[in-house]
Amino acid sequence: MVRAYSLEHTYKHPWERVTAASWRKFSDPENKRALTHILEVDTLSHNLEPSSGKLYTTRAITIHAPGPWFVRKIIGQDMCHCVESTVVDARTRSMQLATRNISLQKFIEVEEKIRYDPHPDNPKGWTLCRQETSIKIKPFSALASMAEKIEQKCVERFQNNSVKGREVMERICKYLEAESRSISA
Repeated sequence: MVRAYSLEHTYKHPWERVTAASWRKFSDPENKRALTHILEVDTLSHNLEPSSGKLYTTRAITIHAPGPWFVRKIIGQDMCHCVESTVVDARTRSMQLATRNISLQKFIEVEEKIRYDPHPDNPKGWTLCRQETSIKIKPFSALASMAEKIEQKCVERFQNNSVKGREVMERICKYLEAESRSISA
């Protein structure tokens, strides 16, 4: 069974500020308290394509393995490795991120897609964030009857982490807004 959810969120900040905050989301030391599931983030590659002006970036993200503690004990792994691919198109003002796990795939598959675009109602001042996440727990014989409950716990955890991520993005956007005001003054 696959559980999927999507949400939209409006940041009342311009696209440039929100995308700048997205890049800082994992590197800001203050965010470590909110994003406790993130253990490490490393940039694997980045490439600016001169003809299109698009920036392509790939990052490795190590997180605490999703799911309840007893499942992590059963599978014998507390960490999960993920790959995030990002495409930023400054011309169309679009940023798209796709993240999926590359470890624990015989137990769980998670794919998250986030897209930031100028909000249609206020393209210069607001940013529309669309997030889609799908989670598939692969039932293993000993826990087949519990697969649905485990999936639900994973969805709840991802939803909670998503809320924390939006809070972090808001904080960084406000910091960047204050920083730009002080430079302008």
